[in-house]
Amino acid sequence: MRWQNLLYYLMKLISKSICMMPFTVRYNIGRVLGKLFWIIVPKKRKKMAIENITRSLQIDNEAASTIAQSSVSRFGRMFVEILSFPLLNQSNISQLVTIKGLEHLIEALSYGRGVIAVGSHSSNWELLGPAITLYGFQVTLVVQKQNNKAMNQFINEYRSMFGTHVIYKNRVRELLRILGRNEIIGLLMDQDAGSDGVYVDFFAVPASTAAGAAVLARFNNTPIVPVFITETADGTYNIIFNKTMWVEKTAYREADVFATTQQLTHFIQKHVHEFPHEWFWLHNRWKHKPGCCVTTNGENTSL
Repeated sequence: MRWQNLLYYLMKLISKSICMMPFTVRYNIGRVLGKLFWIIVPKKRKKMAIENITRSLQIDNEAASTIAQSSVSRFGRMFVEILSFPLLNQSNISQLVTIKGLEHLIEALSYGRGVIAVGSHSSNWELLGPAITLYGFQVTLVVQKQNNKAMNQFINEYRSMFGTHVIYKNRVRELLRILGRNEIIGLLMDQDAGSDGVYVDFFAVPASTAAGAAVLARFNNTPIVPVFITETADGTYNIIFNKTMWVEKTAYREADVFATTQQLTHFIQKHVHEFPHEWFWLHNRWKHKPGCCVTTNGENTSL
């Protein structure tokens, strides 16, 4: 475990060094790293991403290759921006992040049932929680535990640097307590959910999708607000809140969960279609196939 401790402190040292650099220098380092990331991505993974882009967006291989390269290259800037989190505060967050559609979040909170903010792995998604927190809202992020202990400690420390709360999935009772305090739960639901997912269409192909947002919202009568982040031409970001959604609660629980999960997936699809170069195409979103090893009962929860 000693090497993992060394890795953690190395990341802290690199972060401290990055924070001493001007914005333009950090931005250019991110661009260079992004180009290197594309070079080291395995050919098999590149091929998978390009094929998925070609099929999903109905474009040729050359255009798909350009999008795939842009999608991977942005990880360089994202990496540097995460390392730069210690520079952020309530006074300067508006210089990096502009929030649009804030009235939708405020409306959703006005019902007093908490809010489930649903997003995707697009642009610098790690900036979503810290930025919304710095704008004055209490946010809890539902995250996946990293295999590497040092990196898990590092990224969660940076996620929670400004008061954002971080918990792992399936902590249902804690999530209900958070909603009971009329706070925001943020989660991403655009990756293959394996045996815990429901099948909904994503770019016209069935994809195993996490149904936790729909399950929790239905049980607690909590509004859902789709939220996305996208980069602007000058290297700053827009966070976009969409209109409030509610889960229709009928006598048919699974149908309600399915319908809402499909609706949320359409929101994500629309955003990916508009900003394809920012989405995480390296992930195999359609890894599991219907009738293979995925149930249709939603996530493992008693709700």
